[in-house]
This record gives sequence, C-alpha cells and structure tokens, in this order.
Amino acid sequence: MATAALPDALARTGALLIDAETLVSAVAAGRRRGLRLPHVAGRDVRRVELRYVDLKSGRHLQVTSFDETQAHTANFAAGDAAKAAVADLLDEPFGNWHVETLTQTHQLRVTKKFDAIMHTKTRTDPVTADRGHDRDKPRLLAEDDPVLKALGISDAQGRIKPTRQAKYRQVEEFLRLLDAAVSEALAKGQLRRPTALDPLRIVDLGCGNAYLTFAAQRYLSQVRELPVRVTGVDVKQQSADHNAGVAALLEIDADFVVGAISDVALPQRPDVVLALHACDTATDDALARAVEWQASLVLAAPCCHHDIAAQLRTAPTPAPYRMITRHGILRERFADTLTDALRAAILRQVGYRVDVVEFVESAHTPRNTLLRASRLASTPSDGAETNEESPTEYDDLVATWGVTPRLAVLVGHTDA
Repeated sequence: MATAALPDALARTGALLIDAETLVSAVAAGRRRGLRLPHVAGRDVRRVELRYVDLKSGRHLQVTSFDETQAHTANFAAGDAAKAAVADLLDEPFGNWHVETLTQTHQLRVTKKFDAIMHTKTRTDPVTADRGHDRDKPRLLAEDDPVLKALGISDAQGRIKPTRQAKYRQVEEFLRLLDAAVSEALAKGQLRRPTALDPLRIVDLGCGNAYLTFAAQRYLSQVRELPVRVTGVDVKQQSADHNAGVAALLEIDADFVVGAISDVALPQRPDVVLALHACDTATDDALARAVEWQASLVLAAPCCHHDIAAQLRTAPTPAPYRMITRHGILRERFADTLTDALRAAILRQVGYRVDVVEFVESAHTPRNTLLRASRLASTPSDGAETNEESPTEYDDLVATWGVTPRLAVLVGHTDA
C-alpha cells in the first residue's frame, strides 16, 4: 500500500482500463469528499462498472453506470473511443476505483486531502476474462420463488404469468431500491443491526394485498439473511384475511392489522416504513406516522395528488406562472411535482436525508416516483446532509403558490 499524487494514480489506473487484453473488470464508486456526484451521460451516478466484450464489430469497452434506480450501458470500440470514455470517467470525482486484471487486483482510494492510496495484489492463480455481452439481469427473486407463486405472480410451474409481468417488474425494482437503502443505512449506522431476538421491524401502511410486504420479507430474510418481522396495515378486513392466509401458506410470521394509517397502534415502533401507492393524503398520513415513530428508513411511492391540485385551482397563480396552470393537464402534473417536492422538503426539516427517485419506468406505471428517506442522528444546521433547500426557501415556495401541504399540518410545521 502506497500513497501517491492523485493525477499519477489516475494515470496508472487509466493505463489498466484501456488494456483490452488484460482487463477483467473495474468498478468506480462513491464520490470524493465535498464534491458533487459523478456525472455520466447526463445523469448523476453512484457506481460504474467496466469490462471488455466481444461484439460482431469487434472488442468494445462496456460501461454500465448506475444511478438511483436504473442501469445504463454504453459500448465503446477498443482503441481511441475506449480511451476517450476512460478519460472522461477518470475526470469524474469518484472516490474509489477497483480494477481486476488477469494477474493482479488494484485498489485506488482518494483521501480527504485528495491524495491517492494505491494497493496492488498479485493473484496466486491467474483468471480468465468473460468477454460475452449477453448477460441476463440478475433477479432478486427467482420466477419460481414460493412467494411469487403464493401471490399469483408466477404459475404453478414457476413462470411469470403474462398478465403479471408488470407486477413482477415492480416487485424487482422495489427490492433493488429497498436493498440499496437498507445496505446504506446499515453501513452508516442509521439503521440498527437486527438480531434473531430483536428482528428488523417493517410496517407497510396501506398494504392492500401486500405484494411488496411479502417480497420484502422474503428477500431480506432469505436472500440477505436479516431477521425481519413485517406488519401490514390496511382499512379492509378482506385484505387482512387474505394476507394472513398467504402468510400461513408461506409459514411467515407476520401481522396484518385492520385500521386507518392515521390512528393504527403498533406494539413497537417500526424501523422501516413502507407506503406504496397510498392515495392522495394517505401518503401524508404514512409519512407523518413514520416521523412520529422516528422510523430509521422510509420508502413511499405516492399515488394521486388531489389535495395540492385542488388548492391550486382555487388559489391565484403567481406571475409569471399562469401558463403552467392555465391548462388542466399541466396544472395536474405540476401539482404532482410540487406535492412531492414539498413532502421531501418537510422530511428534511424534521431530520431526514431524502432522495426522490424513479420507482419503475413510466411505461409500466405513471405513478413511478419514490421518496426514500433515512433518519439522521441529528438535524444538521448547515444543510450538509439534508443538502438542498433552507427552511426559508420552503416558506417562500408555499407562500408563492398559496398552498398548505397536508404533511406540514400533520407534523406541526404550519399554523393551519
């Protein structure tokens, strides 16, 4: 292990990356202290994977970049195109590079002082590189998983039913977001480490038929091997009876409670709160309960946004924004955006770090926004962790549009 000037270390790393014969794979991840997220193909990304693949037109450098919700792949012909792509990636403020070659592994870590710590290890046994390009996207739950059969997503032979493909995709994408959020929260100490005697407590507010409740339980307990206990809450007794039957079939220890989100009582406060497609202000009820319980992690996918939309119809539109609210369809879409922006701002003000990301592609559902919030140990005064707007910006926004967010009322951030 040795310390080197960052430009020199990046140059050495670049030489490894452009070698189309010896590179096996490489990963760039994280960001340098105090800098923005790396930017690839017009998107903020947290991780990039590189490897060479053999296409019909010859060997190409395959670059797969991961943002909050999706993976995007681009191929660059070995040679000048690959060199240019590598140069662009090395210019981005990634905090770590891990490079695998046929005979060695190389690790580059950027320090707080922007020096580089390099570590190289020679392999005991050389490896071969997989140059194939047709890789199936790994599934978090296999098509024949018992939970998918019990939920009617897969048939008896373990194949996804044609009519349930969209639901399967929704489950998979949700689990990817949940997995990443849980991993990050555990790594940062924002989520406690569960034990068999004190499992991770997950509550799904407005669970309906509990597709995602059961999927979360199955993935976290069986794949991640984390002790978990799930509770589903819904106003319908029919949902509770159905879900209890599925839990019995799967031999899952789970609770299903009948009641409104706003007044349901739980024996212990949950660690993780889920609220997926709860209608209109039911999402606000769920977020408010999460704040009340001081839940460590919250994942909420809002559904319709009637409340703010109705307020916009009656409040005078501030100049020069009348073109936005003049047409009903634009006003409704703006109401969606404004509602979730205000929800995110309120959660930041009460001590959460919040990301607003795409849940699934809009081709599968227009309700594809997800609010992902993790509770901080304390509310930063400088906005470094909650990062975005100040309370003054929030006050100015609601005053400008003449709206009162329901979540603000529920958590006591307004006199309304």
